[in-house]
Amino acid sequence: MKSIIIIPAYNEAGKIGEVISGINAIGNLDIVVIDDGSTDATAESATVAGAWVLRHRLNRGQGAALHTGIDLALSRGFDAAVFFDADGQMEPNEINLLLNKLNEGYDVVLGSRNLGLAPNMPLSRRLVKWLALIFTRWTTGLKITDTHMGFQAWRTAALRRINLDQDRMAHASQILSEIARLKLKYVEVPVTIKYTDYSLRKGQDNLGLFSILWDLLIK
Repeated sequence: MKSIIIIPAYNEAGKIGEVISGINAIGNLDIVVIDDGSTDATAESATVAGAWVLRHRLNRGQGAALHTGIDLALSRGFDAAVFFDADGQMEPNEINLLLNKLNEGYDVVLGSRNLGLAPNMPLSRRLVKWLALIFTRWTTGLKITDTHMGFQAWRTAALRRINLDQDRMAHASQILSEIARLKLKYVEVPVTIKYTDYSLRKGQDNLGLFSILWDLLIK
């Protein structure tokens, strides 16, 4: 299965090289970094590390960056795409866990912190994630254990069918809604997400949940 790793990135010059090197260490995988309007040297660092780089002139949001990466995967004939974060939270050696599940016939494989490990996740963030999970189960009917997880693997045949028009963080809820709408065959696998001072500074704050709800329900 010809696979590509899609990494949305915004001002990640200090981490992106390390992330790409970690992925390169596990095998011969194509990597594309979507530099979403960074004001630092993210694009240059990613290029030096050996990734393809596509650039947005302006910061459009993670959803828009993923959309750009998906378009590349579809146009270049890849069979599978893995969504991966640029901030060092995710474990590159777990990528093959997701790809192996795709090989079993699933359309999409979702990483789950609640089945795996999430050391040092702040209590306030656990509460927000729990509320988001309740909302997602209620609105989609999906029997999942985690939500707003950026670590996913998709068959590109399934990606071609989804409607992704949320540019910012609400895309994560929209993706799950599309899995439910299209009745895609999905499964969760345990993954490890490492919460560090750096990643917590970079991540969305707790008010982000209300912004996501606004995007999904009001806009």
